[in-house]
Amino acid sequence: MRIAISALLGVAAMFASFSAWAQSADVEGTITDVSTAELTISLNDGQVYQAPSEFNFEGLASGVKVLVFYTEVNGKRMINDLELVE
Repeated sequence: MRIAISALLGVAAMFASFSAWAQSADVEGTITDVSTAELTISLNDGQVYQAPSEFNFEGLASGVKVLVFYTEVNGKRMINDLELVE
């Protein structure tokens, strides 16, 4: 029984470290810059958000309000999803 509990605690500790690498969040803001060459969007919060290669930048320009769902990985904010705010 002690071995099973120790194994479970070991596995739990191992997975806990993965959550420190990537944390999901969302932010609402206004776009200040769009770079299709670098696949980035900058918001009025001063942060730069990295888009995936298949990201559609259509309709995104400075002044557009958006809700960005992102995951922070190695200090970069990677966009998971983006919605226009009206």
